[in-house]
Amino acid sequence: MTTEIAKIWEDFHKELRAYVAKTVRNKEDTDDIMQDVFVKIIRNIEKVNKAENLRQYLYGIVKNAIRDYFNNQKHKNNGIPDFVIEEEIELLNSIIADRLKPFINQLPEKYKEALLITEFQNISQKELAEKLNISYSGAKSRVQRGKEKLKELLLACCAFQSDIYGNIIEVKQNKCKCL
Repeated sequence: MTTEIAKIWEDFHKELRAYVAKTVRNKEDTDDIMQDVFVKIIRNIEKVNKAENLRQYLYGIVKNAIRDYFNNQKHKNNGIPDFVIEEEIELLNSIIADRLKPFINQLPEKYKEALLITEFQNISQKELAEKLNISYSGAKSRVQRGKEKLKELLLACCAFQSDIYGNIIEVKQNKCKCL
């Protein structure tokens, strides 16, 4: 067990600490939160070892520790300041992007290119049209069709359950390893 924890510390400590420091912006609080995180990891090492995606699981522990910290500090927004929510959204977007790229890579080249450029390089559809030397409406159609084809791939692979607002609350695998 000591070796497993030492390996987690070695592989993830700097990354997790940087995330906490960026979120709480206070060295002493960062140290306290990181101590809490590794206490939780030690106490739950069996669960940690069973995690399908270790990085994602560890970030979940960190996110909860940060939330607990702010709840204890009696900050606004039910204990979570706006910048923590923004950081959480940024992290989730990064995780989702990593999970979507294998599906995007299965698309026909013109749709794959359109989605990678507009969604991952933050280039507008108008700039895409200029870059590919096609009309603006053609670029818009290509991105839209690419998203439709991506959706078809995802739905063929995974079963999504959403709440009444359309937010995904559960993902189940069908035929392949999905999100």
